[in-house]
Amino acid sequence: MPSPSLRFSANLSFLFTERPFLERFAAARAAGFAGVEFHFPYDIDRAALAEVVLTSGLEVVLFNLPAGNWAAGERGIACHPNRIAEFQDGVGLAIDYARLLGCCRLNCLAGIPPACVTRERAQETLVENLRFAAAVLKRAGIELVLEPLNTRDTPGFLVATTRDALALIDATGSDNLRLQYDIYHAQVMEGDLANTLATHLPRIGHIQFADNPGRHEPGTGEINFPFLFRHLASLGYAGWVGAEYKPGGRSEDSFAWLLPHAQTS
Repeated sequence: MPSPSLRFSANLSFLFTERPFLERFAAARAAGFAGVEFHFPYDIDRAALAEVVLTSGLEVVLFNLPAGNWAAGERGIACHPNRIAEFQDGVGLAIDYARLLGCCRLNCLAGIPPACVTRERAQETLVENLRFAAAVLKRAGIELVLEPLNTRDTPGFLVATTRDALALIDATGSDNLRLQYDIYHAQVMEGDLANTLATHLPRIGHIQFADNPGRHEPGTGEINFPFLFRHLASLGYAGWVGAEYKPGGRSEDSFAWLLPHAQTS
């Protein structure tokens, strides 16, 4: 019996950036994707965004909780002790958008602790905020995931490895918090991708990928994606796999990896 196909989503914060944001949905659909994800919807007109999602027929599978001032280099505020109220307000805003867009999964970026905050205090704050968010999102029927980021691209990021993330998830005691496993970040920090996926698959709520080095499309770096995608399918992974890479050229020219390994509709 053949292995089940994977479901791939297009990350619209990385792909089709040649177009205005709202035009990327139709481009993703035309390329064969059935799902999309993106960093943040909060600066987009709600009515226009909801209409584009509806008319595209795409499923919005993931976006991030508000993460502070992204343009200024902030990569999350969940570990900032003096911004707990801001974080909680952001959870409410994210729920509003998730309901509007039919999205059932939100990602929390832990952030880079302020210089005046100890790592221990930052972790304590993160656990408190994750516990709050997971409980509120559970009541809304939305799953929360926590994503490690590599510290080469994001120096000082609080949650950098699978082990770190799972320990924090355990500390919350929540049954509505899972790991977001980004293959690119994991390859930079720890490698051992196939074994890690097999070991922790029940705890993984979402997967993303890009090749390394360069964070470009599969086939441009060191990761054996044909093997890894077959491995994921053989494990019976039923979630979405997000294409979160920087195309080396036009987005439409970067999808040679897609058809042999996915059934997207």
